Amino acid sequence: MVKVGEHITIDFLGVRKDYTPEFYEKIIYTIAKAAKVEILNVASHRFQPQGFTLVALLAESHFSFHTFPEKGVISFDFFTCGKVHPKVALKILRKEIEHERVVTNAFDRSSIGLYDDIYSTPGQKKYYVVKNVLEKFTSKVGQFVEIMDLEEFGHALFIDHEIQVSEKDEKIYSSSFFKSSYDLSKKNNNVAIIGGGDGGVARACLENNSNYIDWFELDQEIVNVCFKHLPKVCSKVKKSNRIKTFWGDAFKSIKEIENSKYDKIFVDLNDDQYCIDLAKKNMKSLKRILKKGGVITAQVGSQDKKPKQVEKWCNVLEKNFGNVKLSGSYVPSFDCKWNFASSMMS
Repeated sequence: MVKVGEHITIDFLGVRKDYTPEFYEKIIYTIAKAAKVEILNVASHRFQPQGFTLVALLAESHFSFHTFPEKGVISFDFFTCGKVHPKVALKILRKEIEHERVVTNAFDRSSIGLYDDIYSTPGQKKYYVVKNVLEKFTSKVGQFVEIMDLEEFGHALFIDHEIQVSEKDEKIYSSSFFKSSYDLSKKNNNVAIIGGGDGGVARACLENNSNYIDWFELDQEIVNVCFKHLPKVCSKVKKSNRIKTFWGDAFKSIKEIENSKYDKIFVDLNDDQYCIDLAKKNMKSLKRILKKGGVITAQVGSQDKKPKQVEKWCNVLEKNFGNVKLSGSYVPSFDCKWNFASSMMS
């Protein structure tokens, strides 16, 4: 980790007094003394009809004031690479500025970053702590791909800003996915996987003695980047001669597959409405290639966080196969229970 400094923002709310420029020009020296920083230069501007901005250039970085009298807000920003934390300014400003409420935000300015968890529970906001960004690119098929080294979960794959898998707990996801199908039928000689570019489900099938695995994957670049950065997840897949990979549109590829070929089909597509609609559109093709008594299993997202999405997936399987069985496991890197829906071909 490379640390470059400390950063704090302080917003005073409910301020009714319009302080003079001289007030701010005086108080910055009080703050500088307490924080043991050196002021090199000061620039300020008073706006018409109201509002004032002051910026102090420091030997150790900067601090600034921005006032919004019409909103009753005074905003203070202090970044320093000095030895004293900028929060020392808070005590001084609380005393000097009459206010109703104060909001503070502190930032650790280092090479460790925070990555927004778009699956955060409503009313909460969570982040992944990122030690390093190993890959970041848009694939040829249009998916935004990132490989992050996460503080808690190790190397992880993100697609379109959503975590797909992490090396620390990937086995929970893949083994639960496989078990959801295996609980309905132990037959797993011939297997088809739709999606699952990280290779985790394919590895789970190998570990459970599937002899023939047809893997239908749209994006070869995702598979390659996972081979490179997530060997704990997919190294067995890369070395196996029991897997045949079909690149491109899976539902075009399966048109060439003979009837009733597979004991199991795993649908590991993105958990969004587009993929639900895509699967729904191609259910006849999936039914055609599944053996009687075979099992189709789909990852359907989180019932805890997106219950309507899970319901839609289950309705698609129920309409086409019937007798849907829903299972799930808590996946720490997802911070929720993840669900899998299975149906047996009658």
